Amino acid sequence: MNTFFRILKYSHNYILKIILFFIFSFLGIIFGNLSMIGVIPLFETLFDKVASSAIPALPEFALSPYYVIGVFNHYFISVINHYGKPEALLFVCLCIVSSMLIGNLFRYIERIIASKLRIEIVRNIRIHIFTNITRLQISYFNNNRKGDLISRFTSDVQEIDAAVNNSLKAVLKDPLSILVTFSILFFISAELTLISLIMVPVMGGVIGTIVRQLKKKAKSSQEALGRIVNILEETFSGMRVIKSFNSRNYILKKMNDESNYHAKTNLSIAYKNELAAPVSEFLGVIIMASIIYYGGSKILESEQVLKAATFMGFLTLYATIIQPAKSFSTGITSMQKGIASGRRVFEVIDTIPTIENKPNAIELKAFEENIEFRNLSFAYEREKVLKNINLVIEKGKTYALVGQSGGGKSTLADLVPRFYDPTDGDILLDGVSLRDYEIESLRKQIGVVTQESILFNDTIFNNIAFGMPHATQESVMHAAKIANAHDFIMQTENGYQTLIGERGSKLSGGQRQRLSIARAVLKNPPILILDEATSALDSESEKLVQQALFNLMENRTSLVIAHRLSTIQHAHEILVIHEGEIVERGTHEQLSRA
Repeated sequence: MNTFFRILKYSHNYILKIILFFIFSFLGIIFGNLSMIGVIPLFETLFDKVASSAIPALPEFALSPYYVIGVFNHYFISVINHYGKPEALLFVCLCIVSSMLIGNLFRYIERIIASKLRIEIVRNIRIHIFTNITRLQISYFNNNRKGDLISRFTSDVQEIDAAVNNSLKAVLKDPLSILVTFSILFFISAELTLISLIMVPVMGGVIGTIVRQLKKKAKSSQEALGRIVNILEETFSGMRVIKSFNSRNYILKKMNDESNYHAKTNLSIAYKNELAAPVSEFLGVIIMASIIYYGGSKILESEQVLKAATFMGFLTLYATIIQPAKSFSTGITSMQKGIASGRRVFEVIDTIPTIENKPNAIELKAFEENIEFRNLSFAYEREKVLKNINLVIEKGKTYALVGQSGGGKSTLADLVPRFYDPTDGDILLDGVSLRDYEIESLRKQIGVVTQESILFNDTIFNNIAFGMPHATQESVMHAAKIANAHDFIMQTENGYQTLIGERGSKLSGGQRQRLSIARAVLKNPPILILDEATSALDSESEKLVQQALFNLMENRTSLVIAHRLSTIQHAHEILVIHEGEIVERGTHEQLSRA
């Protein structure tokens, strides 16, 4: 239940909302039951069991059922005496309709309060998940399936939505409805009510057993759904590879196996879930049949013991308990699924970023001198990817990293904007450890252009101005010209307002890369990281992109990772990295002679 209460806290003033929900539920139940009790005088009138008599005086106000009965009898007998039984019958019908109308009004207000609570909780949880996910380090996304994260954001939150909606009824309203109804039934006939209570412990035991079995299955179902979403995400992203390698059958089998497991788990949940309501209803019918037999026997013996109209009213009111009992079992089931989903969501929310600002972090206002790698080592898990790196990158110079794939070049570059922190040693910028700077101010000084152009399903303008909300049309166009992108942009359908599709799917590889470079130009960072920015391009696109890169690198401190000679031959120093160590260094000319 701690998880459920934590979910409720995502609504502001949730305690007040729950109290109001409780009050209006109670009023709705009272007036709803009053309309049911109205069948007693209705039957008495129809069966000619009432007659003219002295009109009782209006009782003094009191919070008691006797006060309500006294007021009703005063007006009921008055109508019989003055107008006759047909009008008395009309009076009873109007009382029933009025009571039901008022009860439905209170129920409407109760549902509005519940809806506000539910919608606010879902909104705030989604915002909290997204806010925390965007704070997490890059390694978190390497170690967790994206599809599973998406599933937690979507389907798990939907389960929470359903749980909040159903559990308010199951935890508050339905038990309250049952309790109030039993209280009224006890007032009508204590003997019949005690008989009906015999089966309640049995019903509670059956439902409790079902609920306990549902807990584990609910968690397994959501985890399986997360894996299905992950397969979908990977399939849509890698459709070109799937088709080129004729791997459709492999993907189909993978999806089929996971879908079968999800279906099997959900079927197990359905068996138990659908069992709760019929069992509750069946036990309710057994109780109803017992009451009918016992009460009917009493009436047949003597109507002095139990009046027929009172007995019919008791049965009518008791019948209203069956639906809340069924809803209670269904609501508890939904609540368990919501709690399981809530735990999965809170696993993400409670994840503490390993890379974040330390207390009293320093704002980096400008890059002045150099970046120093001091005795630096790094490991993703146990095996070190970088070993004892010592390097000083001077401001305004270009440094190239070359070497075999997997040697640690990209990892070294990723340490500069603090995508990761060193395992041993340190990185200093202007003599201060990167850990001492505010992450936001550090990354403001750095521009990154990678082999894979990361673009968004938005306009060309918004992709270039990404992260720079105050960028003007002129500044974006100027950046595009430096990146050799302006000409092709103007040839698109709507120029800078052209939508480029998901991940820039409407553009060629070279066009996407030039937009990425234009974004870096607009940011105008003093430090530039180029991670194989031309390796995936054809020769014609490479020329345009290469020129754009030279324009971008001018008067900047650049760290370039590349295999092609054209990209690194003008570097001030080339560093050869092999198995995580710098094994050679020098200019292109020096290394060529070696």
